[in-house]
Amino acid sequence: MNRRFRLSTALDIDDLLMECIPYAIALANEKYRFDPPLTIYEVNRWGKLGTRADAIFEFFQDPDFYRNQSVIPGAREFVGKLSEMTEVFVSTSIPPEFMGIRAQRILSEFPEIPPDHIYMGSRKDKINVDILFDDGMHNVFQSNAAYPILMRRPWNQDATGMLAVNNYDEFLKLVEVIADSYRLRTEPLNLENPSIVVLVGPSGSGKTTIAKRVLEKTDRFEKLVSYTTNDPTSLQKNQWYNYVPLEEFRQMCESGEIFESTMYAGHGYGSKKADVEAILRRHKHVLTTMDICGAMALKTNFRNVITIYIQRDKRKLLASILRKNSSIEDKVNRLIAVDTEKQNEEICDYSVRFDTYDQAVAQICEILKIPANA
Repeated sequence: MNRRFRLSTALDIDDLLMECIPYAIALANEKYRFDPPLTIYEVNRWGKLGTRADAIFEFFQDPDFYRNQSVIPGAREFVGKLSEMTEVFVSTSIPPEFMGIRAQRILSEFPEIPPDHIYMGSRKDKINVDILFDDGMHNVFQSNAAYPILMRRPWNQDATGMLAVNNYDEFLKLVEVIADSYRLRTEPLNLENPSIVVLVGPSGSGKTTIAKRVLEKTDRFEKLVSYTTNDPTSLQKNQWYNYVPLEEFRQMCESGEIFESTMYAGHGYGSKKADVEAILRRHKHVLTTMDICGAMALKTNFRNVITIYIQRDKRKLLASILRKNSSIEDKVNRLIAVDTEKQNEEICDYSVRFDTYDQAVAQICEILKIPANA
């Protein structure tokens, strides 16, 4: 992309650069001696929940809380790297009486951020930047930034369709992709250098059906089977996922066994790095379907990752969602996400528009320079 100016990025502070909810949970456990201890997974959405987790809110009224917040490991290095890539601002929501404390902490901990780049207040939709990085789902939804990006946390697990990442490295990779989004990619796949192909698109776009048909057309691909906490009875006909219980899934994520994960309609989805590496060792190309969050995780962890956005006629897409055997709430979440996901096309390497599945498969084979039935 040819730009006469640097990209600009606004960063949140709480739970993005400094510990907030985990710190409040630790204080609550120390004060109230909860048995079992309160965990971060109990804060599954923002705001008071009517549960014991509401105990954390009392600490947000204490000035010492803001004086003693610890910097998240890797945050200083992250801000340093990001400052070399974009112009960095801070957009932080904090009670007025604690703004002075917050400003002093920012200037002390992150000297790369100039004082006049610090904005305080809850109206983050008024910040005029290219990229917003925040863990607050409402801030990302309402942002006027060209690329509002969500940091995945337990309290935003219901977010669907928006740009999202799991860690700093994935965000930095996404910034690279955004800055390079207008570069035309021309290199084909090469069997001497196996690649990873990710089909990205909104729910109802038909990406899973297209992936299955690509696998039927050529033997050069192998599908990546992922893992989910979704009801195993709903997976009986879906060979793209293995079921794991929620607690086991969380342990796999925390240990790093699962390198990319997301929550969708209350269910966890993720992939193992070892599974990708095993396919590549077999000298096969990896084929998978993911949301944009998973695609960026792949680009962060592997080379030669190609993303293809699947765009379908909107009426057919909506009809496909409505026909799904799922709850009303799930369908509403998917419908809401349709327009939000459209921006993901801009940062994918290629885009496919089709009327029939055969057309989509033919386009993908042409993009990858792989003849059908090869």
